[in-house]
Amino acid sequence: MALKKPLWMDARRCHISLPLRLVASMISLLLLLPLSGAAATVVTHLPGFAGALPFYLETGYVGVEEETGTELFYYFVESERSPSTDPLLLWLTGGPRCSAFSGLAYEIGPVKFVERRYNGTLPQLVYNPYSWTQMTSIVFLDSPVGSGFSYARERRGYDVGDISSSLQILTFLRKWFDDHPEYLSNPFYIGGDSYAGKMTPLIAHYVSEGIEEMQYPLINLKGYLVGNPLTGDKIDDNSRIPYSHSFGIISDQLYEAAVTNCNGDYVNPRNKACTDVVKTIKDLMSQVCSGGILDPICPFASPKPRRDAHRSKSLAEEHYQLNGPPNEPPLGCVSYRYYLSYFWANNIATRASLGIKEGTVRDWIRCNTYSYPYTFDLPNSIKYHFNLITKGYRALVYSGDHDLQVPFSGTHSWIRSFNFSVVDDWRAWHLDGQAAGRHVI
Repeated sequence: MALKKPLWMDARRCHISLPLRLVASMISLLLLLPLSGAAATVVTHLPGFAGALPFYLETGYVGVEEETGTELFYYFVESERSPSTDPLLLWLTGGPRCSAFSGLAYEIGPVKFVERRYNGTLPQLVYNPYSWTQMTSIVFLDSPVGSGFSYARERRGYDVGDISSSLQILTFLRKWFDDHPEYLSNPFYIGGDSYAGKMTPLIAHYVSEGIEEMQYPLINLKGYLVGNPLTGDKIDDNSRIPYSHSFGIISDQLYEAAVTNCNGDYVNPRNKACTDVVKTIKDLMSQVCSGGILDPICPFASPKPRRDAHRSKSLAEEHYQLNGPPNEPPLGCVSYRYYLSYFWANNIATRASLGIKEGTVRDWIRCNTYSYPYTFDLPNSIKYHFNLITKGYRALVYSGDHDLQVPFSGTHSWIRSFNFSVVDDWRAWHLDGQAAGRHVI
């Protein structure tokens, strides 16, 4: 018998998140209600959050590969408006292998940390009134396996890549909808940012194929959305030098030398002059925060870091593997909330409230980018964007203009390559009477 829900129901690196306006002691009240027929838990209280949660939160695991015992962990937050009719969104975080908790607590979810200096007690959480869950139900998924609380019983289960992890997400979706059939009629969207922005259209493509082949359950896919999305190394990497010039990070002379000597290919220099100027430019770029060029650079690493050989490809949220508690960044840095999350997520009371299986994940790390192998076998996702849009699926591509990792100029470039007709020309959109950005349809 299904449980009735309560009625009230992405060298040094800095980080940037969406500009949107989680603990108490071990004796915090925790009420865990197991769901029949699924490895899931309804969470009504969280350590560090005062009182009952003013939204419906469910956490759980879904098995996606029996042979290796791979199970993906998720947080499901129901829409606070009209969950029976509001859209349902699957949200993926970049990295790869950064936890979906990033989306839940730093970006679009209903809770956020109180950013006070850590003093040994559990960090505090408060309600985020600007959460997308005000009008959308969201499944925040820890994927690929090895991110957040997702795990595999066999070590080889962690050896995944772009394509295999996307197929595991497809399996997750089918099983999740089997356990939650009441959401099959809701408009369904897939979303992700940074590295997950490359994966999102591929996963949407797999879902659309299943719909065309009448594979059940039939998912009501309506479209997808990607934020500052990685698309392909050539496009994104080659856009960084023109972007740096447009924001005054490099001089006119350096930019002109790069244009003259590199013939538009700054990724694989073919002559010494190009190699030299690119090296100089990269040194200048390394001196600004690549996630938000106006933000201070905030170190966030362990004392003995290990470099990732594929760092430029992975867009790792942290440049280094964290071995044990991370170093404390300066209070006021965006990364300070990440520092707090380590202590919150690894607290015994927190793990009990979330229904975390004992012995599966020893230390929760926000971005577990370097512990396991990962195959970058999706060169770029442009064709999936094109195919989905031409099939009639809705697409939203949004970018912040201070991101040097995935510059908006590169995103503009691949969108223009589709030669789609413009319905609504480039213009400003407003919030509270002020221009908050620009858009084109």
